[in-house]
Formats: sequence, C-alpha cells, structure tokens
Amino acid sequence: MNAAPIKVLLIEDNPGDAHLVERYLSGESQTEIQLEHANRVGLGLDTLARKPVDLVLLDLNLPDSRGLETFEKVHSSFPRVPKIVMTGQDDRSQAVEAVRQGAQDYLVKGKVDTELLVRSIRYALERSRFDERLRQSQRRFELAVRGAKDGIWDWDLEKDEIYLSPRWKEILGYADDEVGNHPDDWLNKVHPADFDGFKQKLAAHLEGESEHFECEHRILGRDGDFRWVLVRGVSYSGEHGERIAGSLTDIHSRKTHEQQLQHDAMHDLLTKLPNAALLLDRLSVALAQVRRREDYKFAVLFFDLDRFKSVNDSLGHAMGDRLLVTVARRLRALLRPGDTVARLGGDEFAILANGIQDPSDATRIADRIHDELRRPIQLNGREVTTSASVGITLSSDGYRRPKDMLRDADTAMYRAKSLGRSRYALFDEEMHHHAEELLRLESDLREAVRADQFEIHYQPVVTVRTGEVEGLEALLRWRHPQRGLLMPENFLDVAEESGEIVQIGWRVLREACRQMASWHQQLPFTELLAISVNISDRQLISIDFVDRVESALEKTGIHPNKLRLEIHERLLFEDPDVTLGKLAQLSEVGVQLHFDDFGTSVSSLKRLLRLPSSTIKVDRHYIAALTNSDEDLEIVRTLVGVAQNLGMQVIAEGVETKEQLEAVRDLGCECAQGFYFSRPLPAAEARELLLRRPRW
Repeated sequence: MNAAPIKVLLIEDNPGDAHLVERYLSGESQTEIQLEHANRVGLGLDTLARKPVDLVLLDLNLPDSRGLETFEKVHSSFPRVPKIVMTGQDDRSQAVEAVRQGAQDYLVKGKVDTELLVRSIRYALERSRFDERLRQSQRRFELAVRGAKDGIWDWDLEKDEIYLSPRWKEILGYADDEVGNHPDDWLNKVHPADFDGFKQKLAAHLEGESEHFECEHRILGRDGDFRWVLVRGVSYSGEHGERIAGSLTDIHSRKTHEQQLQHDAMHDLLTKLPNAALLLDRLSVALAQVRRREDYKFAVLFFDLDRFKSVNDSLGHAMGDRLLVTVARRLRALLRPGDTVARLGGDEFAILANGIQDPSDATRIADRIHDELRRPIQLNGREVTTSASVGITLSSDGYRRPKDMLRDADTAMYRAKSLGRSRYALFDEEMHHHAEELLRLESDLREAVRADQFEIHYQPVVTVRTGEVEGLEALLRWRHPQRGLLMPENFLDVAEESGEIVQIGWRVLREACRQMASWHQQLPFTELLAISVNISDRQLISIDFVDRVESALEKTGIHPNKLRLEIHERLLFEDPDVTLGKLAQLSEVGVQLHFDDFGTSVSSLKRLLRLPSSTIKVDRHYIAALTNSDEDLEIVRTLVGVAQNLGMQVIAEGVETKEQLEAVRDLGCECAQGFYFSRPLPAAEARELLLRRPRW
C-alpha cells in the first residue's frame, strides 16, 4: 500500500530558492512530497487556515516579516504544525533560539542538499507524531488517574494516630498489616530530600496559610525503591478533635517521564552529552562561584573536528554520526571529576574545566584532546583519524556572561584553525578586535551583495609563442563605500565563511559570460577569446553546480568552449570522486577546466592522471622564484613536462618581468598572465586594450 503524500508548505519569497527546494523534493523517490508555495507570511497563514499541511518550510526574512518574529507569527497561529526554518543566515544564536521556541530544525541555505532536506523533513514529522502520541498518552493518563481509586488517609492530630487505607498501602507494595497506624510509619518513609518541604507545606495548611494541603514527594516502597506520589488533604474539626485527611495518588510514571523530558531537553540526543543549554547553565554557576571566591578559576575549551565534512561526504551521514558518538565517548573518558563536556551542534564540542590553577592546566587538557582524537577510529571497516582545533578562554579574564566566554572561545578556535589545525589557541584582546572587525566586514559584505557593490576586472592571458591575447580572466573587486576598492584577499575568507561567496560567485559567472558574449558580438576579432572564471569551494560542492553553469551558458549565449572554470587544486583532495565526476560532466559539454595555483601540494602530480582534459596554472610563487632558484625551476620544468605528456596545457601565473617571460617560454609554457602584460582592468579599459590588439 502506497504511503500518503507529505504535504509541505514553503513560505519563501526568493523564486530561485523556491525552485531549488522544489527540485530537491521532486528528487525524493520513497515518498511523494506535495509542495505548495507562499511568498509572504500572510499568504502562508491563509493557506494554513484553509487546508491541512503536514509541515512548513519557513524562511525568516520575508517582505512582510523579518527574523524570529516571522517564526513566532506562524508558530503562535499553528503550534501543532511542525516547522523547519530554512534561511540564508548562518547564525548560531538565532538557530538555538528558533529551536527553543519550537522549530524542529534550522537549515542554512547553501548548505542544504536533497538528502539533508528530506532527512530533516522526515525527522521533523516523526518528532511531531511522537509529541502528539505523548499528548494523547498524557490525556489518557489523567483520565485514568481520576477514575482510579486513590489511597486514603486520616490523621487524628490530638491522638497522633493515622489511618492508612489498604489502597494507600497497596500503591507502595505493602500488605495491610505491614504498616502501622502511627504518623511516623508514613513520615519515616518520605525521601530525606523531600521531608522538609513536606513538613513546611503541612504546617502552612494547619496554620491556615493555605486552603488545601498538597505536596508531591517520594516515598519508600516495599521493594526498597522510592516512588513519586501526590498527597492532597484538608484539615477539619471532628467530634473527637482536629483532624486532617486526604488522598495519596501514584504519580511515579508521570514524574519519571517529566524528568526524562527535562534530561532530554538539556542533552544531545545523538551523543547523550550535555547540550548548549546545559553548558550555559553550568557556566553561569561557575561564573557565580568566581564572584564569590577569588581563588576559584575555570576554563572553557571550544573545538570542532577537522575535516569532519569529508567523512560525512565520503562515508555518509550515518558514519558521520557514528564518528561523533565515538568522539563523545572518548571525550567523556578523559574528563576530570567536576568537568563538563557538551556537544553544541554539528561537530562542535566544548569542555568546562573547573578548578584550574593556571593556563597550563587548560592547555594540558587540549593536549589530551589532541592525543585522544589521533587514535584511529573504525567506521564500517575503514580506519578514520581526526583532529581538533581548540580555542581556550579563562575565567580570570573577567567575564560576566556565559555566552561571551563561549563566543571568545569560538573565536580562539578559529585562530587555532587558521594556524594549521590540530592546534590550540588562548583567547586574547587582539582576537577580540579581529573578531569585531570580521563581524563588521561580514555585515558590510551582506550589504554589498544587496547593493551590488562588486566589480569585475579583466586580465589578459597571453600566448607565449606569439605574444597575443588568447583569453581573459575575470577577477572580483569590491567597491567599498568607505574603504575604496578592495582586493579578494581582503574579503574572500569572510565571504566563504558566511556563505555569501555562493551568491557572489554565480553573479560573477553570469556577468563574465555576458561580457564576453558582448565582446564577441561587438568585436568580431575576439570570437576566439575565452573567459576564465574562478569557482569557489562552496559553489563546486553544491548539488546544482553543473546545472547552474549550464544555465549561465544558455542565458548569455556564450559557447561552452569559450568558458574556462578556474578551480583550486585543493578541491581534488577533499572528495576527489564527487569533484571529478562533476568536472567530467562539464568537460563533456565543452567547458574548459583550469586548475589554479597548481604545484602547491606534493600530491598534485598524482591527481593529473585522473583529470579530464584541462589546463593547469603554475602557482605564482614558483614563477617569482624562477630566475633565482634552481629548485623552483626544476619543479616547474617537471610540472610542464608531465602536463604536456598528458596532453594538457600550462599557464604561468604572476609573470612580472621580461626575464620571467623568457624563462617560462624556455620551459614550454603555452600561456602566461601577470602584470608584465597588464594589470586587471575594468570592462571599459579591457575593451580598449582588446581594440589595440597588442602583442608582447
């Protein structure tokens, strides 16, 4: 019997993103997913009011609502419909708050593919069904409690005698003759931790401060275990004096379930470690202790797993989850008494190290983390090793808020990662200023994307043999309103980290193809020239990479063999099977492939054997040293020889002098580019250069 289709409402104002979601979901073969689209919150609420929907995919920034207010509007109107936030903002604090308010998941555009989106939808629906079953179970439980016979008790305060009904004793597993009629026969069974509260509530009622006596407490059963019970009572005057009587209800199942829910709310379901909420709570306690005791110190170690994405992509998410579980088990084993290790999400972890004496105590913990993670892990018959970049903050730096301490540890972790991974770094004030600068730059970058402040400059690629222009490379520039023209090295890392590089990259590809197509039409002698466009890591790993490239070709009318995609050689190492598969598709279409900065890795030559027919660009570092380094000269000679034997062309980057040009010509490089020929030029100046038809 076929499963019923899953009805999904997408509230998204970006047509491109909506189309992408539709493509992702249409590729799901196991279950039919029916997608309905609304481009405003108001329209989405109208749709939810008119027809049943199984799940909502919700963008937060819409024309009629922005940020978490968007989620609150939808969730408050339809709390029972599961919701997944899917937004372009990779904001950890916003993600935590959205999930806290009721979102089933928080997905970041640019990091989503079919597998992740479908899995998130299935998990969200399963959790929603579990919550509904839980609510139904709780309702049935309440009805059962009201209909059941509770234990009865009657306490004669003057005689200090108590009557406990057979049902009262039965609830706790006692036979009728196993419990006497003295109040101590009850009170001595109350859990010590609950006893004072029990007495205070009873005394308050007897003194007239409360109309009824009511108390939840644990009581010792015949089996030696404590059970949760609810005791209710009311005092009255009988013919023999003052009395208090009431009932005893077994609430053990409900209380243990509540405790389990509280535990789950504060722990990561996959690794069973404390989660971010519990870590922040314990950090608050630790900071309060620092304020009470001058001699008390602690540290926070924030880290993630290096190259975790490669494991996920190559072995699958199930193996990635098994890796996280194994890492969590090892981290738990190396903790000292009183320390806390938490999983913050994804492959990010943090340790609260209590009672340290000086920074060296924290760095020793970081060393133990590195040692523990270096030990191989067996996953599905394959041996996997990992490492961690660790950032450390110390309570002695005067922190007042837990989230600030965690934020700075995160900043230090990125500094450690930039130093070469598998390292640790202690946070300092310089990092704080650097982090603030990066935040400002990221904010400016988002505005730059919105306001289209980017420019493309074009640098000629020259045929070494004839000295003629044979193509141009499109190079990105940012016209910052305050800082002027910025080079890529000033902002590309931030663009990569924030995810904005994807949108920027596709804009550059479309504009460069459009400009070259225009030159082909206006300047017929340029018809043989090709345009080179740099492709970012995030673009290449996106599931629709090939489709987006083919779309740019179709819309601009440029012939595929006049487009050269420049790809950094490091991508050949991240996931070579997937990467080479995509590149092979484009090569079959006719797109040329150039591998940038080639030669920076000792394994580069081995990868040449698996590449589609393409071109390599020799790293400018080697070209700069050609005329004064025999070693670099031999490296370039080897690269050129191997490439030519494989039928590949070689372009020399960074040629700045006539001597370097003569050297690369002697080595057999077919093409070259660099300041010796021309700096990168705006489109109008590049057109003038082409009209001059120079020969170097």
